[in-house]
Amino acid sequence: MHCEERFFEIYGKTPDGISFSPYRICPIGAHSDHNLGKITGLAIDKGIHIAFRPKHNGVIEMVSLQFPKRAQWHIREIGDKTGDWADYLRGATWALAKKYALSLGLCGVIEGSLPIGGLSSSAAVILAFLDALCKVNGIKLPPQELIEIAFDAEKNYVGVNVGTLDQSCEVLSKKDYLLYLDCKDNRYELIPTNPCMKPYRIAIFFSGLEHSLAGSKYNMRVDELRAGVYALQAFSGYDYGKFNQANARDVSWSVYQAYKDRLPAPWAKRCEHWYTEFQRVEEGAEAWRRGDLETYGRLSFESGWSSIHNWESGAPEQIKLYEIMTETDGIYGGRFSGAGFKGCCMALIDPEKAESIAERVEREYLTAFPEMKGKYSFHLCQSADGIANQK
Repeated sequence: MHCEERFFEIYGKTPDGISFSPYRICPIGAHSDHNLGKITGLAIDKGIHIAFRPKHNGVIEMVSLQFPKRAQWHIREIGDKTGDWADYLRGATWALAKKYALSLGLCGVIEGSLPIGGLSSSAAVILAFLDALCKVNGIKLPPQELIEIAFDAEKNYVGVNVGTLDQSCEVLSKKDYLLYLDCKDNRYELIPTNPCMKPYRIAIFFSGLEHSLAGSKYNMRVDELRAGVYALQAFSGYDYGKFNQANARDVSWSVYQAYKDRLPAPWAKRCEHWYTEFQRVEEGAEAWRRGDLETYGRLSFESGWSSIHNWESGAPEQIKLYEIMTETDGIYGGRFSGAGFKGCCMALIDPEKAESIAERVEREYLTAFPEMKGKYSFHLCQSADGIANQK
């Protein structure tokens, strides 16, 4: 890890501790959690490291190996977001300070082990920082509270209409298990990899495009889904309240089927994705349970298709990557990762074909987008423990 070396260069001391949060993938369940859907996900063995030491004057001072400029604020004078990379950390300080009295700040160096975009790096940054800030202040958060505070930071401070998919995967996941989470009540199951399942590895294909949820069409898509749900409630005679309280989970599939033709086309497409994705998650969890990787992978490909055509996400580069993946031998399934407007694609692949997969995808992608040479990258990963299961 370079963050330890950089910490010593800056402060002339070794760090007191290292916090780590893994990144995550969500093969099935995308664009669902914000409306109380279900998801399946895995943490991976890459993520965010923070080398840190406490500061007794209450100041927080952070340096990033990925971004310029040092960021600084006080635990009791956080201020408003500024639009820079450290907003997620300010938000984490703000959310934690609402529930706990903070007495110590910290100095830290933050490092990401993969390019930014599509692996919920924002949630991983928040969680790793919360872990460090809690450690220096002697605070021990149970897993669900850690998830809730990280969610509060990203939604209510940074301003992204996220659900709890990212945080839950990065906290609750367990190596060689699939996380199956119901975002309505936070009940979850860790489904073990069936001994009959074919071996797999997780491939990450970075398009070369950087990605910002807050600056993307992410919030607009969530609003369009909610508008469709709000209209379905009105058409069907449901009791309904405020717009931002409308959730697709509260409107049945049969009601959607009865009134979907009355929705404006964009709203109908967002609803179509949400309801069919809910079904794919349930089918996918059962496929994983019985060791049927081919079916699980097919459902992940279908999720990717729906993200393109119903959720209408995906930069041209990502769509091309997805198309190449669907035509490449040895890839069981995959889709956009993250909000899907920039960033990366993920896939579950046959480990024995990893080299040929990497060569073919790179060749086909750079033929279509030669300007991405030097920016595109391929990474092979494994499932990993989330924060709650790390030793």
